[in-house]
Amino acid sequence: MRNLVRLLCAGWALAASLAFAADNLVKDGGPYVPTPQAVVDAMLELAEVGPGDFVIDLGSGDGRIVLTGATRHKASGMGVDIDGELVELANASAQRLGVAQRVQFHQQDVFAADLSRATVLTLYLLPSMMERLRPKLLLELKPGTRIVSHDFDLGEWKPDRSVNVQTPEKYEISGSWTSTVHLWMVPAPVEGAWTGNMDGGRGGPFRLELKQRYQQVEGRLVRDAQIMTLRDARIEGTRIRFSAPGPDGRLETYTGTVRNEMIIGEARAGGGPAAVRWSASRVK
Repeated sequence: MRNLVRLLCAGWALAASLAFAADNLVKDGGPYVPTPQAVVDAMLELAEVGPGDFVIDLGSGDGRIVLTGATRHKASGMGVDIDGELVELANASAQRLGVAQRVQFHQQDVFAADLSRATVLTLYLLPSMMERLRPKLLLELKPGTRIVSHDFDLGEWKPDRSVNVQTPEKYEISGSWTSTVHLWMVPAPVEGAWTGNMDGGRGGPFRLELKQRYQQVEGRLVRDAQIMTLRDARIEGTRIRFSAPGPDGRLETYTGTVRNEMIIGEARAGGGPAAVRWSASRVK
């Protein structure tokens, strides 16, 4: 009976939250619902947050995600929330915990926030707000930035990885709950044509023609008038990977790093140990 009452209360709480959010979506994307500490820990661990990271939390509430990143992982960061009282509370906590030099919280609309410093971005916002934010994230975040979200995803941009987290409380109600944590790596933009060469001129120059949808890539490699469809093509942050037949006809696996308008990497035939360097430059 207690479990039934708890479940009904949770349902009422969530329904009230969603109803409130529907009326206030333009303002802030939903009411303040704190992320359970077990989920906070899982989010930061999944993103592999460390001392070199700058964590930005959109809809930061009491600041617990950024503050945990600072105190447990030695990261720096910033939180953004529309609620001035929560921002004051979070800044007071940063002072009390001795991390105010590395962490600040600002009262601001999330759409106005400057995301350029982020190496990790965290979110616990309703689905409609997540989808509205997606173009901003792709435009402002650097390739390789990790995005971590509690429960809600980014719509058609599918996560690179998702994990379930057991937590003893949710919606401020104790019990046995499950949360989902999603991870994305912001992909480098690679769509278009590239001209490439192998070290030593092996096989002659080639042309890469790539189409991209978030981290998914497809395309073809053209060499000596031969057109070869790429296999297993994917980009993770600034790292691209695909397979195609090499100059001798054997299947080669290409890996590379995207740097500005260049890709530099290695190709290996048949999974063998010998690697050949390759590079490609974007066709203007």
